[in-house]
Amino acid sequence: MNNTSSIRPWIPKEIEQFIQKHAKHYQQLSFSELESKAFGLIEAHEKLMDHQSIVLYAGSNVINPNVAKMLSSSIGVRPSLGYPGAKYNKGMDHANQLEIMLMSLLRKLFRAKYVEYRVPSGSIANLYAFMATTKPGDKIMAFSDHASGHVTHHADGAAGLYGLEIHEVPFDYSQMDVDKEALLAKAKKVLPKLIIVAGSMCLFPYSLSEVRKVADEVGAWVLYDAAHMGGLIAGGEFQQPLQEGADLMTGSTYKSFGGPPSGIVLTNSPELGERIDKIAFPGLTANFDLSRTSAMIIAVLDLLAHGKEYAKMCVSNAKALAESLNNLGCEVFQINGKGFTNSQHIAVPAASYGGGDKASEILEKVNIITSGIELPLPPVKGDFNAMRLGTQEITRRGMRPEDMIKLANFFYRSLVERENPINLKEDVIIFRRSFQDLHFIRRKNKYNPNVNHPL
Repeated sequence: MNNTSSIRPWIPKEIEQFIQKHAKHYQQLSFSELESKAFGLIEAHEKLMDHQSIVLYAGSNVINPNVAKMLSSSIGVRPSLGYPGAKYNKGMDHANQLEIMLMSLLRKLFRAKYVEYRVPSGSIANLYAFMATTKPGDKIMAFSDHASGHVTHHADGAAGLYGLEIHEVPFDYSQMDVDKEALLAKAKKVLPKLIIVAGSMCLFPYSLSEVRKVADEVGAWVLYDAAHMGGLIAGGEFQQPLQEGADLMTGSTYKSFGGPPSGIVLTNSPELGERIDKIAFPGLTANFDLSRTSAMIIAVLDLLAHGKEYAKMCVSNAKALAESLNNLGCEVFQINGKGFTNSQHIAVPAASYGGGDKASEILEKVNIITSGIELPLPPVKGDFNAMRLGTQEITRRGMRPEDMIKLANFFYRSLVERENPINLKEDVIIFRRSFQDLHFIRRKNKYNPNVNHPL
């Protein structure tokens, strides 16, 4: 292979050196060696993440094998241009029905009149929402980093790239909720076209109906970013944004949703439904991946069948893990009068461990997967000041509240006692062997008779 790499000075030096080192190695391999290496890396990754690790990363989940089967279908390489029943490219009679099926199922799952499923990700779903409700130069209001606002709502993300002027939503950190009085006062001055609620971590429901009142007073739309909360909203165990005042709800279809990596936009407004539809076609996603559409059908069926029980268990596991950690002396972020969490998320202050990313690196050495996040706490120089945990994947793996004591003990041994990671890692792998099946997915069918996972 020809060496076409070049140094990118805008990338941090140590990261670019890491990439260039491995790129140089791969440029020296034959095609057969590269293919073999690629398959080997996939196999090693699946062994680590699917069989040997406790995954508490809030942005991940494990999928129904039938979702994987749909993703591997050849339908994904077939272009799909236009509305079902009127495709520009022909031979799509069967594919048309898959789109109609998914639309119908998503409407039922979220009680939404209009659904956009052709979106490639939650981030692009947010861009769709921005384009449908604003124009470049308009003002919007969004959660800050400390309130767990997502980068797509900020200057460095889709909102800024689209040319929007971003202002912070006033936030009551003592309740981890919108500061309703301050929001009204600020919104009257800013006059935003859009107010965004939620983001990268949602410990408790937000006062969405109060945000709706403010939006009505200043003539703004309301967007609820359900990227992390789709599964719990679908299961009825978190707030219901479209019924509580949101004009639009965007989301990812993995994370708590438990499906393929994709995005959705939902609304009950005919005006916004039409705008979103035209942004999708003939706009930004004239063609899209039908294998993801097919895979989402299976994920939605799982949520329709088992979503309530699954969502309840996600919350029960999160509360049990938070309490177990706290009882061991591992500080857990909590709100007076509310507790640790009412969702699948847990926030762990991490200054004593060197920061959220540093703590995640320590845990990674013993096959526990987490990530950092910002909280309204004193900063940690060069790092996040907390860790974010999510229980959606361990719930699908069959873990229950009674298992959280053992899991919390792994945290304590790793972060507090600083036990030898080699020994602790082996204990984690042994513990993980008891949780290899999938739960809260539908049982076998005639197209995949070998899959018979318990509920």
